[in-house]
This record gives sequence, structure tokens and C-alpha cells, in this order.
Amino acid sequence: MASTIKKIADQNTEKRAHKIHHPAKFTDRFLPIFAKILKDCKNVVDPFAGTGKLALIKDHGFQGKVICNELEVDWTTLDPHQVDEWHYGDAATMTWCPSNSVDAICTSPCYGNRMADHHNARDGSRRITYTHCLGHPLHLENTGRMQWGEPYRQKHIAVYQECYRILTLNGLFIVNISNHIRKGQEVDVVGWNKSVISGLGFQLVEERKVETPRMKRGENYNLRVQYESILIFRKKE
Repeated sequence: MASTIKKIADQNTEKRAHKIHHPAKFTDRFLPIFAKILKDCKNVVDPFAGTGKLALIKDHGFQGKVICNELEVDWTTLDPHQVDEWHYGDAATMTWCPSNSVDAICTSPCYGNRMADHHNARDGSRRITYTHCLGHPLHLENTGRMQWGEPYRQKHIAVYQECYRILTLNGLFIVNISNHIRKGQEVDVVGWNKSVISGLGFQLVEERKVETPRMKRGENYNLRVQYESILIFRKKE
């Protein structure tokens, strides 16, 4: 009994010592871009909301309602962003949202890179991943634990189908995504997203490539893709 109490106490101490943070929030320079694209929308949903940082588009003139969905509740309590409405659950089953009811969706899916690692390093090196920054295992349906591969792709197809369902006709679908380097080769995550989303009934209106500071850590630190893409779609029949 005493050993059990000590174990629980040690776990609680470890949790207090670990400062939870999100490793991949929206880059600040995206916020005015999003606000300008969304300026005529009454509401916008982020199905992969993280900390709810999308709500900062209000600081750049957006006057509509920001609705956020997130699977990991811990991240939603980190920052006092002005999110109008929070929902908690799998982005592939947003049952709280009626069909054809949302003017826009703006989100940044996980890129399927090494930030999806969820094992502990044997050499004791620092890991900057979704799991390690959260401080406990991610939900099994969280795409933050999925490396680039078939499960990752199938999950995102399911989420994008749900996004199509909730968007109004001609509604905007904005996706911030990036390629990454794996084993020295660039993985065309952006190209896959363009192809799949277009195949689900969305029309690609524009792609913007924005140079961003990339993480200078990890196995391929000297081979970083220097920009992220903002893909702008509209829902068609």
C-alpha cells in the first residue's frame, strides 16, 4: 500500500514538473492572411484546433465566430484565446455540427513527420513531438501520433469528408500543410492533400507558399523544406 501511494505521488510530481505546451501552433504570419481570406465569413471551424490560436484572427479584423474542435483537452486550456465555442472529440465525427452549416473551415493538419514519434529516446535526448510536449500518450485517433503512411492518409480522408459535410455550398476550406524530409527525400504531403481534397468535391482556388522558420532539430535538420503551403478550396456540388 505504501509503495502504491509513493508511486502515485511520484507520478503527480512528474506531471507538475512537466510544462505542457503545443509544439506546432499556427505561425503568427499566417493569422493576417487567414483573416483577410475569411473576412466575409460569419463563422469558421478549426477541426484540429490545438490551443485555439486561430481565434487570434480577430486581432486582424475578423468579426465572425471562431469554433474550435480538439481531441486533447489539455491543450485547450493553455492559452486564453477568444474562442467562441469549444468542442472536444474526433474531427472525423463532428456530430455536434449540422450539415451545410459552416461558412469556412481553417485548419492545419499534422504533417506526418517525426513529430508523430511517441517512443522515449534511448539516449536521453530531448524530443519535440506532440506526445512528449503533452506529457502523456495521445488519444489513439489523434493524427499527431500517425507517421506518414496509410493509416495517416485514411484518417485525413475521413476528416476531410466530414469537413465537406458541414460546409455550406461554396464554403471555404483552408488547409495549412507542408512537405517534410524523410530518409533524405522530400515527401509530397502537399501534393497528396491537393489531390485528395479536390477528389472529394472541393475546387482548389489558390495555393500560397509562405516561408517560415523551421525547426532546426532532428535527423534531417539540414534538409528542411523552407516554406509551408496555404491551400484555399471551395466546396462544390
